[in-house]
Amino acid sequence: MSKTKESTGKKLSGQVKGYILLILLVLISWGIFKVITPDNFGSPKNLLSYFEASLLAAVGAVGFYFVMVMGMFDFSIGANIMLSAIVGCVFANRFGLGYFGLVAGAIATGALVGLINGTFYVKLRIPSMIVTTGLALIYESVANFIAGGVEQTLPSGLRAFGQMPGNLILAILAFALAYLILNYTKIGTYTYAIGSNEFVAKNMGINVNLYKVLAFIISGAFLGIMAVLTISYGSSMVAVTGMASMSRNFVPTMGCFFGLAFKKYGMPIPAIIIGEFVINIIFFGFIALGAPTAVQDVITGLALLIIVTMTTNVAKGEIVK
Repeated sequence: MSKTKESTGKKLSGQVKGYILLILLVLISWGIFKVITPDNFGSPKNLLSYFEASLLAAVGAVGFYFVMVMGMFDFSIGANIMLSAIVGCVFANRFGLGYFGLVAGAIATGALVGLINGTFYVKLRIPSMIVTTGLALIYESVANFIAGGVEQTLPSGLRAFGQMPGNLILAILAFALAYLILNYTKIGTYTYAIGSNEFVAKNMGINVNLYKVLAFIISGAFLGIMAVLTISYGSSMVAVTGMASMSRNFVPTMGCFFGLAFKKYGMPIPAIIIGEFVINIIFFGFIALGAPTAVQDVITGLALLIIVTMTTNVAKGEIVK
C-alpha cells in the first residue's frame, strides 16, 4: 500500500515538474517578444488567436505521437492533410453532404492513408521515412487529380470548425480520445511496449506489425481531423506537387517532439498542446518583429532544438525505423 502511494506521489511530482517547465517556456517565449515589440504582440486577444492557430497542429501531433513513440516517422503528413482536406471539401460541396461529408470524408481519407503507410512499411521492411516520402508523391498526385487543378474552397456556412467554439470542441474531443487510447486501451499499452523495446514486446506475444499499422491508422485519422480544422480555418486548400506539401510536416512534428520530451513526466498530450502554443508564440513573435521568413525559420528551428534538447535525453543507439 505504501509503495503504491509512493509511486503515485512520484508520478504527481513528475507531472508538476513537467507543467512548471512548460509554463516557464510559455512565459519566457511570450516575455522575450513582449519586451522587444510591446505594441503589436502578446495582448490577451493576440494570445487567444495564437492558441486557436496552435490547436490545428496539436490535433495532428497527438495522432502522430502514436507513430513517433514507436521510433517510426512519417514524411507524408502534409500530403495526408492536403488530400484529406480536399476529399472532405469535395464530399461537403460536390456531393452535398455538408458537415458530415467534411468530417467523415477527411477522417476516413486520413485513416486510409495511414493504413497504406503502415501496410507498405511492414510489408516492404524498409525505413518508414523512405516509404512515406515515396507515398507522399502519390498522395499529392491523387489530391491534384481530385481537385482538378482548382483550389477547393469551403463555403462560409461550413466553417464552424474554423473558429471558437467549434474548433475548440473538436480539438478537445480529439485530445480526449487520444488520452483514452493511450492510457486505457490495449493499443496504448502495446504502443508504449513496442516503443520501449520491440524485441521484448515480440517475446511477450505482441503482434508488433499489427500495432505498427494501427499506429499509422490512428495517426492518419487524427491528421484527418487536423485537415478539417485547417480548411475550416483557412477556408480553402490548394493541391500541390513535387513534395511541396512537406512544408506542412514541420509544426506537427515539432509539437510531437514536445510529447516525446515530456513522456518521462507522464504527460505527453498536455506537452504537445502547450508545446504547439509555444511554437506559435515564437512564430507570431517574429511576424510582429517583421523578420524575414528565412530568418524566422532559422531562429525558430534553433530555438525549438534547444528547447527539446534541454527537456529530454535521447537514448544512445536509438534510431528512427
